[in-house]
Amino acid sequence: MHKTRRIVSAAPSTATLGTASAASSTTPGRSSGLSSSSQAESVSASGTKPRRLRPTDSTTPLLAEDFDDDDDDDDDDDDDMTDKNDEITATASEAEEWQDREGDLDSALAKKVLRKIDMRLIPLLFVTYNLNFMDKTILSSASVFGLKDSTNLHGTQYSWVSSVFYFGYLFWSYPTSILIQRLPIGKYVAINTFFWGTVVALTAACTNYGGLITVRFLLGVAEATISPAFLYITSSWFTRAEIPTRVGIWFAGNSLGGVFASFIAYGIGHISHPLEPWQWLFIVLGIATFVWGLPLYFLLPDSISSAKFLTAEEKRCAEQRVAVAGTGKAKHVWQPSQLIECLMDPKTYFFFAISLLTQIPNGGTQNFGNLVLKGFGFTSLQTTLVTLPSSFIAFFTIMGTGRLAGRFPNVATYLIVAVVLCPVAGSAIIYSSGVSRGVKLFAYYLLSTGPGAIPLAMSLVGVNYKGSTKKMSMTAILFCAYCAGNIAGPQFFVESEAPHYPTAFRAIMICYALVVVMAMGLRAYLTFENKRRDRKEGVVKGDGGAGEVVDAEGEDEELTDWKTKGFRYRM
Repeated sequence: MHKTRRIVSAAPSTATLGTASAASSTTPGRSSGLSSSSQAESVSASGTKPRRLRPTDSTTPLLAEDFDDDDDDDDDDDDDMTDKNDEITATASEAEEWQDREGDLDSALAKKVLRKIDMRLIPLLFVTYNLNFMDKTILSSASVFGLKDSTNLHGTQYSWVSSVFYFGYLFWSYPTSILIQRLPIGKYVAINTFFWGTVVALTAACTNYGGLITVRFLLGVAEATISPAFLYITSSWFTRAEIPTRVGIWFAGNSLGGVFASFIAYGIGHISHPLEPWQWLFIVLGIATFVWGLPLYFLLPDSISSAKFLTAEEKRCAEQRVAVAGTGKAKHVWQPSQLIECLMDPKTYFFFAISLLTQIPNGGTQNFGNLVLKGFGFTSLQTTLVTLPSSFIAFFTIMGTGRLAGRFPNVATYLIVAVVLCPVAGSAIIYSSGVSRGVKLFAYYLLSTGPGAIPLAMSLVGVNYKGSTKKMSMTAILFCAYCAGNIAGPQFFVESEAPHYPTAFRAIMICYALVVVMAMGLRAYLTFENKRRDRKEGVVKGDGGAGEVVDAEGEDEELTDWKTKGFRYRM
């Protein structure tokens, strides 16, 4: 009997034994293919009692009888080895079971974190956007409750009162996009809400055209922060697959705000008081907005790291989710090179055109909708109720398309086309002469799907631009187009053409038809770009595709989409 050479091995699985055997049979001069470092790692990884192995000839397979404490060839050794192999297999099975369980725990934690984020952020964003819409569009209801007469508006003055809101919005869009990155975003949004609520309430004190122009401009400045801030928040907290649905939910606050505004206007329209009903509209909504700023200030977090509603472990999970997805932002450094890249990016101009063309109709119908309905033959009070179906249609359109865009990554451009085809038909019917009031009302409701296009475009910006400066620059450009469209829209409603406004509805029809062209052009460009990247990076069919990230380099979150290997555009 002679002493055997003992080699420590944790033998994590039976497959590992096979690998060691193969290594020993093909590599002359090696005893078992296990180095001292790998032995240590094996012991650490396994946590099981070490197994002692007898050295074998370099060409001899590692057999069960080689596992022995001595050189005895007793028959009992085979039975001992069988038991040991069973122990090894059991240990491997336990390890695999633990890994599966750990994966389940990670998945459960991620779901819990997402649920907590949704429950905290989405209601705050939804209600704020609800008030945002009511405060800027209540002008339409006020116009049929005496505002034009009380302030002596004539000619095109009402159109300019409608448009000037977006001059203020445009004026503050780019500065606020920089401040959003540099200031605590929760506090910044809340302070803007206090300011905008105050401005809305002060509108009731206006007695002339100059006063209305001033407060509407300031209201535009105050509200310019809300949409880009919400898009920034959404892309900071959610993954690319989750963004479209979340944008759709909070943007749907627009439409539901129209429902609440209609009921409020109908109730206030019955008030008999020295103050005019239109003045009460602004007072009530202004106070409500100011008060809402308080929960925003205390509940809307500035970042994942400062979120008090998450534990330390949940914060790490939330940060990892968005880091892996390439949407989170750890840095907030302004980089001029990213602004230049944004301006050189062809898709920037597709998004600009889509935003501009969808907002020209929006700017007109938002401010002249009640006047158009009154032209159909409805009374002032009736118009506030007749608009209700329109708000519900818009709400369900935005919610539904947002859900579809989140579930199917590459249908957003098709959905944009779908939601604007109805307004093309509706505006064509209203533009036609000799149509009954019922048919015109139905056609007016067809216009209600059009607002679903802009949140889809916003979600595409959120998932297709990478690099915080580039993304915020594109957001500012998007909202510049948004402002330009809403400034131009009311000007197509020529006072001399009231109450039918044929020029306006012809413009609406043309704009929405052009949106179809732009959306399909954007899709063609993104498809081309994804295929070009596949060829450049050597991705074969099946390894990746449109809307996927294959081998994305997530270590530097400040890389733009142009410079991130594996980045694929969603469409």
